[in-house]
Amino acid sequence: MKKILILILLLISPNFAKINVAVSIVPQEYILEQIAPNLVNTTVIVKPGSSPHTYEPKPSQMAAVSKAKLYFAIGVEFENVWLPKFKAQNSTLEIVQTDKNITKMPITQGEEAGEPDPHIWLSTDNLKIIALNTANALIKADAKNKNIYLQNLQKFLSKLESEKKEIASKLSKLKNRKFLIFHPSWGYFAKEFNLEQIAIEAGGKEPSPKELIKIIKKAKKIKPKAIFAQPEFSDKSAKIIAKELGIKVVKISPLKKDILKNIKHFADELSQ
Repeated sequence: MKKILILILLLISPNFAKINVAVSIVPQEYILEQIAPNLVNTTVIVKPGSSPHTYEPKPSQMAAVSKAKLYFAIGVEFENVWLPKFKAQNSTLEIVQTDKNITKMPITQGEEAGEPDPHIWLSTDNLKIIALNTANALIKADAKNKNIYLQNLQKFLSKLESEKKEIASKLSKLKNRKFLIFHPSWGYFAKEFNLEQIAIEAGGKEPSPKELIKIIKKAKKIKPKAIFAQPEFSDKSAKIIAKELGIKVVKISPLKKDILKNIKHFADELSQ
């Protein structure tokens, strides 16, 4: 009985008390699971299948954010409108910019041309910076568990470096360094591994028939093995192009929770 009481006291002691945090997208939950397993209660705002460009949080999510100690922002579009609202309802909320020190690539086409590409998490190099920013904020807010955060961070950074080497080796054998994609979300991945993404849509809009003809002509010169599309967007145009070129449509979401597994899957598809 005495041992049981000691265990209960340990579990409710500050070292075991979880802190409430919120993140914008599901991949960030994965990062927190690597760095702070069993140390945080995480609320994800943009659920799978939704777009982080235009998402509006539900009342239950607003309530969760009102109780959060930290909000891990990552630079997606909906944050521009909602971060000030989150702060207004929770004055003690600390907003952590996990995209700090990441050089943003500009979007190169469509109405959003010139704006920073938000898909920073689709790069192992960027993930290292995001993880470091996340860990630093956790240590500041929860110093008693500093050693746990640092140990887990180091493990995750080592894992990222190992996976990067494996992917680089696999993709080094590619002769065709260009790939065709509907929504241009893999630009950071392409830059990291010396590839080039050719996008079908611009600014979230389907191409016009005239633009579609131009894309097909361009795609024939590229000679892609597949067109990559997202579950979050219509694949109507992708299917038309795929049929014209006699290739397959591969659906892959940049918002999958297990980022590393997702990046490796994308690399595997490219290398086939």
